Amino acid sequence: MQSLFTRRPQHAPDEPSRNGVEESGEISDSEAETVEERSRLPAPLIYEIVRRMGEEEMERPITSLWWSGVAAGLSISFSLLAQALLQAHLPDTSWRPLLTSLGYPVGFLIVVLARQQLFTESTITPVLPLAAKFTADNLAKLARLWTIVLAANMTGTAAAAAFCTLPSVLAPELRYVLIDISRHIHETSWIESFFRAISAGFLIAAMVWIIPSAEDAAFHVVAMMTYLIGIGGFQHIVAGSVEAFLLVANGQLGLGHMLGSFAAPVLLGNIVGGTVLFTLIAHAQVMHEIHTPPDRTRPTR
Repeated sequence: MQSLFTRRPQHAPDEPSRNGVEESGEISDSEAETVEERSRLPAPLIYEIVRRMGEEEMERPITSLWWSGVAAGLSISFSLLAQALLQAHLPDTSWRPLLTSLGYPVGFLIVVLARQQLFTESTITPVLPLAAKFTADNLAKLARLWTIVLAANMTGTAAAAAFCTLPSVLAPELRYVLIDISRHIHETSWIESFFRAISAGFLIAAMVWIIPSAEDAAFHVVAMMTYLIGIGGFQHIVAGSVEAFLLVANGQLGLGHMLGSFAAPVLLGNIVGGTVLFTLIAHAQVMHEIHTPPDRTRPTR
């Protein structure tokens, strides 16, 4: 691959130059390599990375998707547990939510860094292959992926919520804090849940888009994006279902009400935010820069 910068031959010892750079603006090989290493990934390259991730996910076996999704549902329950632990040890002040929300990223960090299958990440990764090549086969693969992963995530969160209700698992005062945090589901209307879920879906999709160029800062990207979801009171279908199932298990919320008033608007909002807004916009910004792979039988420039 040719360098993005014009390289010059090395100077002879007595050849004049200014600060190591010729008047023509040319730079040395080592300088060009340093600039290239520090340059940001271009949008088409990020698009291609995320698109290939989506293709790999759509080709994964059902059993792999299922158990990875169940693991994600179990792991994300630690977001609620971390919030409860912080709230239980902090005074009841106006600034307490700023600190208790620091617990919200915990479950997401486990899921993302362990490469477990989370539904809201799937609102961007497998959608890009479909946007690039809209076929019945890709549409069927997307529907298959979404169905399996969402069902697996919900199975994991329901199991986690049921486990937390066992008398010997948590101290009674900590279980009370868990339920207290979860009660906001009662206080949010259908339309409020829908619009708050749009923001959460957009932020998760943005997180997936940023991670390829974040390199060693992936931890901080996940923590920042999910902290915004927690502190903003935005609704996430998987993390929020831990709270919803916990209320159901403790008899404070009916299953039908949980599905109709929480799951339906939040799921729809996450899809709108992640797929309709972020993913399609991400595709639109690079659609005229995407090229088919070059023909290997012909010489390339």
